[in-house]
Amino acid sequence: MIPSLHKQGRDTARLLAYLYGPGRREEHTDPHLVASFDHQAPDPGRDPDTTRADLARLLDEPLHLLPTDARLASHVWHASVRAAPEDRTLTDAEWADIARRVVAATGVDPGDGAGCRWAAVRHADDHIHLVATLVREDGRRPRHHLSAKRAQTECRAIEKDYGLRRVKTGDGTAAKRPTPAEQHKAARRNRDRTPREELRQAVRSAVAGACSDAEFFRRLSEAGLRVRTRVAPSGDVIGYTVAQPGDRNGKNEPVWYSGSKLAPDLSLPRIRARWAAPESTRRTDLPETNAPALARRRTMTAAWEALLVIDHGEDTIVSAHVAATGEVLDALAQTSAAHTRQELRAAATAYERASRSHIRAAHGHSQALRRAARDLVHSGPAFVRGEEGAATAMALDMLVFLVTAAARWHAAKHHEQQAEAAHRAAEHLRAAYRTAAAAPLARLHKHGTALTPTQRRHHAATLHDALPELADRVLAEPGWPALAATLDKVRRGGGDPRALLRRAAARRELDSAEDVSDVLVWRIRQLAALPADAPSAARANRLVSKSSTPDRAAPAPAPMSSRVRHH
Repeated sequence: MIPSLHKQGRDTARLLAYLYGPGRREEHTDPHLVASFDHQAPDPGRDPDTTRADLARLLDEPLHLLPTDARLASHVWHASVRAAPEDRTLTDAEWADIARRVVAATGVDPGDGAGCRWAAVRHADDHIHLVATLVREDGRRPRHHLSAKRAQTECRAIEKDYGLRRVKTGDGTAAKRPTPAEQHKAARRNRDRTPREELRQAVRSAVAGACSDAEFFRRLSEAGLRVRTRVAPSGDVIGYTVAQPGDRNGKNEPVWYSGSKLAPDLSLPRIRARWAAPESTRRTDLPETNAPALARRRTMTAAWEALLVIDHGEDTIVSAHVAATGEVLDALAQTSAAHTRQELRAAATAYERASRSHIRAAHGHSQALRRAARDLVHSGPAFVRGEEGAATAMALDMLVFLVTAAARWHAAKHHEQQAEAAHRAAEHLRAAYRTAAAAPLARLHKHGTALTPTQRRHHAATLHDALPELADRVLAEPGWPALAATLDKVRRGGGDPRALLRRAAARRELDSAEDVSDVLVWRIRQLAALPADAPSAARANRLVSKSSTPDRAAPAPAPMSSRVRHH
């Protein structure tokens, strides 16, 4: 159950006209009163002898207790309380009880017999509106400071009492929600998201891996946004605002949003705090060829190191790594191939809520992740096939672990909304992983099934010797041939498969992995510096024979998406 406090107004009659009217899209049905301050307020929705003006005059009567010059400029208090989509339809009597509890909790009408006058209007199944005049019956002003927080606390108790969906408790670090006016405007334009939400994503994408004001503002302009900077008398830039081209208000002026109005961590001072880093972390030294694949391998390494920090680091350092993980996801979403783009963008959007908390971040300690984000942005888009596609799967495999670890850390700190957001992001990452990993794992699977029985028995014995507690589980998984092919590649290259298996397993617990074999494949290929992708059977034969025969397409590997799962 979500309470929302709206901007205080000056005209009670005008607000009631909207609540009892048809709505902006004819969505208001059967508007009527469900509760009021004295249980006897007239209902212009169902009483033909009563008008909205009558109700407005009744609510505003306490204003006359005050001299004209002592009255509040905006005396109309307005709040709404909305049930979750999956909740049952509440009765009018239940909504009446909820209304009384909320106005009491906020201090609007604490139940002392002299509270503010208020009314609760219902014009839809899933929510009510509360209207009050901010003058008590005794002429004093109500003590309704922190009313939003108090309403949230009371709604958590209401959910429990009525058996409704239990909403996660927030901590005040969430980005500002779009206003109803912004939502209606987006709907009129047939847009799925409001300009505020689209700008928030665009600014976060511009921040990912950026290292200076100039680079940040350049990226904003390249994204097609209008940008204004706020300059102090000294000439220093101290803030910025952004607007979407074509988004204008009633006066035909651009609608500007400051960074802090988009999200608490997008103000210019908060963004600059991430840039206090050694110069070495700002440079991008990716080669011209295969840069996207190398950037994704570096991302896997940085995520691996960040996991250890989240498990054992101080809170301020962990907070920095949790925030920087969001930059990596934003950068990966920008440069992803088409087949994973939707899920990766959804993962980055979901994780946005998990990137902030009240624990101050020591950003200087998270530069490995920030450099990984920078490398991803500068390397450009990755291809679906080949080394770049397989390296994407490799990076996603580790990022699932990293985001899951962030969710556990938030849960341990009782950051309920952040933990839930990180879990949602992990689900999207798993979906992207399944898509990205299907083809490269299919090729490795084919190499593994081509091994001789003697070779397979040898690698199985190595697995039992290195990881006796996991061996039976791995051998029973569909991904075992792909791991056997990787171990065979290590052995033929002069490496020690047994040592690599132990190192790969020791990096992080594997009990939570659905396919341990997949995780070991990517970790071993990273540790042994093997290509992330295995050549197709036809290409492998050509490499062995050094034949000059023109390339011929290899038969498509058997679909593996039905068995590629994750942690």
